Amino acid sequence: MAVSAESLPRTATRSAAGRRAHPERWGWLFSSPFFVLYILFLLWPVIAALRTSLFDESLVGHTAWRGLKNYSELLHDANFWQAMWHTLEFTLLSTPPLVLLALGLALLVSRVARGQWLFRLAFFAPFVLPVSVVVLIWNWLYQPGFGLINSYLTSLGLSEVNWLGQVGVAMLSVVIATVWWTLGFNFVLYLAGLQEIPRELYEAAATDGATPWQQTRNITLPLLRSTTVLVVMLQVIASLKVFDQIYLLQQGSAGPQNSTRPAIQYIYESGFTSYRLGYASALSFVFFLCVVAVSLILFRLVNVARSGER
Repeated sequence: MAVSAESLPRTATRSAAGRRAHPERWGWLFSSPFFVLYILFLLWPVIAALRTSLFDESLVGHTAWRGLKNYSELLHDANFWQAMWHTLEFTLLSTPPLVLLALGLALLVSRVARGQWLFRLAFFAPFVLPVSVVVLIWNWLYQPGFGLINSYLTSLGLSEVNWLGQVGVAMLSVVIATVWWTLGFNFVLYLAGLQEIPRELYEAAATDGATPWQQTRNITLPLLRSTTVLVVMLQVIASLKVFDQIYLLQQGSAGPQNSTRPAIQYIYESGFTSYRLGYASALSFVFFLCVVAVSLILFRLVNVARSGER
């Protein structure tokens, strides 16, 4: 059957017009894998946890309806609120140094003319280590008797410190290890923010006689406002979810006099040590809502910071 030369362009034109007429269909098609994974691994676990929190459910198969009694019980659970306070304490202790030290190091490294890659590598390298390796390093450093830190203290004539077994010191020890481990990520974010500042601003300020400190105070810090808010937001959310390093440093215990047990560890113990999955689900759902509330506040601060720069 003969095909006319005029029909080929018309057919191609119709197919192209059909593709342009339904761009949403192609968008949903290419986005569907993300939505499937999101529903299966994020949305559905939240719904399942909410359902389980309404039952007295355990790992041994016992299930009974409790309604809101799990939530009523957690309101009077002193151990849970103590764990929530430890989580907040860790966040308050770790966030300022992780923000200020990262900013200071980024300011110093940005002024290095040669070999800047070496400083980037040195500061970012600990961040790529798994938590088990970090815990092994700091367990050796904190060891009484032969630990490196206590060896330095005794060589200076000072007494040893029980870094992980003393109330008031154990949490600080975890914070120090966490700062060393995760500082590099915030450092890289600040370094990227510094590279976005036009060099012409510093040249104009230097021409007007501005000192390096005046340039930092009046140019660098204001233009890094959005980066700082982003770093604080990410750091607070990450600190609220602390579990791994505390659990491993304390070898699964709650620390001296339960002084380092965070909220996630208490949820884990309620579900997999006490076998109370329903109660653990209620705890996790309340903790999830607290993290969401803090995240919304921080997102609001991000929007305010961005609108202030416009």
